[in-house]
Amino acid sequence: MINAEINLTGVQMDLRTLKYFTVVAEELNITRAAERLNMSQPPLSNQIKALEDELGTQLIIRGKRYLQLTESGALLYRRAVQILNMSEKTKQEIQSLDNELSGNISIGVVEGRAPFLLARWIEGFREEYPGVRYRLWNGSSDDILDRMRSGLLDVAVIASPYDSEHLHGFAVGREPWVALISRDHPLAKLEDDKIPLKALADEPLIVPSRKSRIESIRSWFQEIGTEPNIICEMSSYIDAVALSEINVGISIFPQTTYTPNDLLVSKVITGTERQIEYSLVWLRGRMLSELEHEFVDFVRDAIEEYDKHPHEYPIPVHEYLPSEDTKYL
Repeated sequence: MINAEINLTGVQMDLRTLKYFTVVAEELNITRAAERLNMSQPPLSNQIKALEDELGTQLIIRGKRYLQLTESGALLYRRAVQILNMSEKTKQEIQSLDNELSGNISIGVVEGRAPFLLARWIEGFREEYPGVRYRLWNGSSDDILDRMRSGLLDVAVIASPYDSEHLHGFAVGREPWVALISRDHPLAKLEDDKIPLKALADEPLIVPSRKSRIESIRSWFQEIGTEPNIICEMSSYIDAVALSEINVGISIFPQTTYTPNDLLVSKVITGTERQIEYSLVWLRGRMLSELEHEFVDFVRDAIEEYDKHPHEYPIPVHEYLPSEDTKYL
């Protein structure tokens, strides 16, 4: 096994070389990488070989039909992406000092209501700063926080609770937990748009894969004297929809607005109702750029404005908000 440690003493890698390497690492094919970089293959191959010689380690295993990253290559790729992103961000921040606020902001967002909240903020922020561009990354709260710690995301909308020791943040929205049920299931044919938790006691369930969330769901069912029949854990709304559509099981998921589906029925879980809270977060100990600071302030102001004048921001017809005193899950 090739040692993943890279000795950088005396190494003088430039940003162009790192760019070449990241493209090769992403394509795992010299021909495609050269085409993407608008250069011929031999100089690109020579650049990668020179980088390996400079670092004193093999970065790529060259097969007849494919390339494969070594452990050292995978490590360098992760670091190179961070360095290139930081270089681009620094360039944009310097250029924006004398110009109208512009640049890129990288935002992580969990599924559920969060993307729709984010869409409203971006719509308003673009009116003030049309020169800003956005990079959005969707995943679980844990995945998003890993990318944030790696420097790949600036801010994120995640599901609460969060680690306030290492993160700044504030609440931005909430929604109930619902059951996603195949339209062919007998429970889907009930007229009410709500369903008591006890009705799900004996049903095969599909639940979010976050460990703390699974434990909370188990505790939730224990309140009615039973254990949930969890047959599948998932991290994506698409997975929940796909499995529930064909009646593999009933998915327990935060209510996701604006996603009508003729094959599914969504019912708010009641009896012992629960809600989820979303928060906008960023790392403690990391100074926000001017752009990021403006975006955070914009969101904070938008939340305060909504709290003062909720009637001016009508809830869409399919969106249900639980009462304020509903317990969080």
